[in-house]
Amino acid sequence: MRRLAALLYDGFLVAAIWMVLGFTLQLFVGPDTNQLVDGRVQTNPELGNILFVLMVASCAGFYVYFWTRSGQTLGMIAWRIKVVNLKGYPLNPIQALLRFIAAWPAFFMLGLGYLSMYLDPNGDAMHDKLSSSKVVLLPKSHQPFQ
Repeated sequence: MRRLAALLYDGFLVAAIWMVLGFTLQLFVGPDTNQLVDGRVQTNPELGNILFVLMVASCAGFYVYFWTRSGQTLGMIAWRIKVVNLKGYPLNPIQALLRFIAAWPAFFMLGLGYLSMYLDPNGDAMHDKLSSSKVVLLPKSHQPFQ
């Protein structure tokens, strides 16, 4: 449940980043790229594809940055969990990117990738195994910003 709660916290941060991206993109291309047709907003398909790529890249950048820097996103700090490699150090960029990519199917396939946490003797999810990482619970005395 801690992982899910941390993911929810981080989801709010990523959504805010996406809003800023969308607003910034609109500043560059102008508001006339959208139309209201039969009560629905229609966007230029190329613009939609650019925005989608920017959203995925910003989300990947968010997680890769925090996982390689300290092993914790803001949501993970709040729930006292940390992702580390098998030696206990923060992930390298390749591990973090692999973990990010592998976590998407784990989540969107009705959470089946997370089901392996209950079947694995170490409690690792599928994306933990694929990226040679693990999530550890930190003690209550842990000071995240020191």
